[in-house]
Amino acid sequence: MIPNVEDFRSSPMVHRYGDIYNRPGLTNFLGTVQCELDPTAIKSLLFPPLSGSDQSTGILFIDGLYLLASGSPITFTWLPDRIEREMEHDGLRIFSTTALPVGRTAAMVLLRIENMTQKERTIEVKIGVRSAASKSTAPWTLSIPPAEFGHEVAVGDRYVSFVAPHSAAASVQGSHPKPDRIEPHALYFEAVIPPKGTWQVSFVDALGDTLGESLETFDSLVARVPEEIQRTRSDWNAEIAAIFTPDNDRFSGSLPLLETSDEDVLRLYRMGALGVVYFKRDSPRSVVGRAYDTLMPRYWATVTYLWDYSLSSLVHALLDPQVMRKYLERWMHLDIHKHYGTEWLTGGPVGPWYSVNDFAMSKIANDYLRWSGDMEFLDQKVEDHLVSYANNWKQFSSAGGLADYGGINNLLECVSTYVHEVASLNAANVFNLRFAADILGLKGKSQEAQKLRVDAKVLAAKVQELYVEGAGYWNARFPNGTKVEVRHCYDFFTVINTMGDDLSDSQKKEMFDFFMRELRTPAWMHALSPRDHDSMYSGRPDHQWNGAYTAWPAQSLTALFRIGEVDAAFDWMKGLAKTANQGPFGQAHFVEHVVGPVEGGARKAPSDFPWINDWACSSNGAFSSVIIESIFGVDATLDKGITAKPAFGPMDKDSRLVNLKYQGRMYDVDAKGIHPQK
Repeated sequence: MIPNVEDFRSSPMVHRYGDIYNRPGLTNFLGTVQCELDPTAIKSLLFPPLSGSDQSTGILFIDGLYLLASGSPITFTWLPDRIEREMEHDGLRIFSTTALPVGRTAAMVLLRIENMTQKERTIEVKIGVRSAASKSTAPWTLSIPPAEFGHEVAVGDRYVSFVAPHSAAASVQGSHPKPDRIEPHALYFEAVIPPKGTWQVSFVDALGDTLGESLETFDSLVARVPEEIQRTRSDWNAEIAAIFTPDNDRFSGSLPLLETSDEDVLRLYRMGALGVVYFKRDSPRSVVGRAYDTLMPRYWATVTYLWDYSLSSLVHALLDPQVMRKYLERWMHLDIHKHYGTEWLTGGPVGPWYSVNDFAMSKIANDYLRWSGDMEFLDQKVEDHLVSYANNWKQFSSAGGLADYGGINNLLECVSTYVHEVASLNAANVFNLRFAADILGLKGKSQEAQKLRVDAKVLAAKVQELYVEGAGYWNARFPNGTKVEVRHCYDFFTVINTMGDDLSDSQKKEMFDFFMRELRTPAWMHALSPRDHDSMYSGRPDHQWNGAYTAWPAQSLTALFRIGEVDAAFDWMKGLAKTANQGPFGQAHFVEHVVGPVEGGARKAPSDFPWINDWACSSNGAFSSVIIESIFGVDATLDKGITAKPAFGPMDKDSRLVNLKYQGRMYDVDAKGIHPQK
């Protein structure tokens, strides 16, 4: 059955001041917004080049009291189309629904206050407003959004307007019905609520290039907020249906529909898919057309990272291959050793470079070519690029014969010992060489292909020099030849997933034991083992001891399936599915015994310092890849067809994938294998 927005409903998430948590966000494919710890407040209203900045607005006061100061908890519930908030205070039940309207650069909040007492209540409701609205058409090269201050503030009959001093961008914030009183900093209402009755008001924050544009958007929405919320829900249901519908009018491809009674597998698959779609940007301001951002709703609002895109590349290849080809063409025209991605306001690069880029480009191209069968794309220039990605490691080669990828900022950024010659990316170079050899083979260049395969075999043997015998983890080697043990997950799954056939059975067993002993937790994982000496270096949970980046559990699941540990993978997926209970997976989650879980799921790490992890990350798609390529065992080749060797383990044996498109033809996959549709 095709899901709808209700199938993605999060757990109720209860928070109060001082909690460690990440506030949920929304998108309407033009931009984003984030809720604040408040029944109505919002921040990070971003429609590049328009920015509402990190400044919060729409802040609720009751009878003069800033409600956050009451100490009452607020319950958040996220759905793709809206965020619902609820709290109780002084005999009042306060509800709000926040949404981004379809096709508009605005946010809307519908506030309802219920009188839970048997007596009529008259209360003063104040909605505090402020703005740091701006417009910046230059690349958004800072992590946080742009802001301007010192706005020209004016009061209308039902709104306050803010006009930026430099760009003239404007924010119009107001309500329906109109306030009883308006001041430059707030909207005031006298709410008379009968016993057990409800009072309601709509609040809109509209952004525009000019005051006139903002007013037009505001006027089109403010009296229709309940209807616009329903319209947003209908649009999101259509969006979700399109994800799983061949020949839809929203994407250049589609994902197969998963039919199963296994709720855990189903939730991971669906959230992985939605966690890519949530980053689709169809802004008319984009010079590259449709784009897929990497983070939201606060950081790097126009940037696509090569690394993160590659981690969801199977989903991109199936769902939106035309956009994928466009990204490949753009990135192949840039020096990938000078940037880690591009942004869509100007189409230019954003840097510095990540040492994973050669592997990322090979992985993206591999997924695009084998699924699309678009061999017309594979002209001489593209072939040359793919061969160069395979050979680029040689320009970094050390005396020991492995690539030295330099310092901390080229790699994991917050693990000080994960530098220079690391097992993961040198193993990835083995993959790059073999993929490039396959490409040359397709072109009839057998001698050149054979040379790359020989290089891959030699390099795989060199990677083995970094293995810590009997321990299951790997060393990093420094320029002076010193080997330093690094118990990091990135070595665990990258080595297995890129050159697993070059490992011995004993190595696979030792690596599995290490993973289970030092990295895996019931609902998430440690990126770095807490037994690693470098645990004291940083508290950033994406790559350190206290949590892990979004894709690392999914990549680890892939590794488990590759080495035949099917039962362990399925057992772990039960816990990981609980972590999909807070909306799309965050940039990182904490391990649950370090920071308490949310309804059994590992808690999202906040965007605040020192954690600096955004609410969601586009590499969610790595979880969908596990279901297609590991559980259903689909092997889509460049030129030798498609096969499937399912590893269902305890999963419902009647489960199946419907409408899997491979090189122009539709297939279904079940426990018996893959079947072409008639």
